[in-house]
Amino acid sequence: MDELDIAEVAQRAGLPTSTLRYYEEKGLIAPIGRRGLRRQYGAGVLERLALIALGRAAGFPLDEIAQMFAPDGQPRIERQKLLARADEIDAAIRRLSGLRDGLRHAAACRAASHMECPSFRRILRAAASGAISTRPERNARRARQ
Repeated sequence: MDELDIAEVAQRAGLPTSTLRYYEEKGLIAPIGRRGLRRQYGAGVLERLALIALGRAAGFPLDEIAQMFAPDGQPRIERQKLLARADEIDAAIRRLSGLRDGLRHAAACRAASHMECPSFRRILRAAASGAISTRPERNARRARQ
């Protein structure tokens, strides 16, 4: 089983064939040939797709993921990039944990109105200042300032 049909790859990877064609267009994967009109891939494409999925789950854009492969197709991942991304995820976890805790407090707060609750007012100020944004680009800009 050295060759896999595009439909087999899509089924095994849990991706639509359109995504495989898009990844091919972006240079992330390459077919080894065709059988009739159908693209054929080497069995190693599944591992490569798993690495792409991991990169996407970690929040790397496809262009950066493409750079994580050497010309021979082997992974070439800069450890410093991985550490930096892990630090960004840690910061996001801290922000989201603080937001979660604040919302739980506001939900259980005995104040007559949320607007009378000092904890809820702190959440409002943090949201207004952008301190609790969950948008990565906004958080990255704030971290650089």
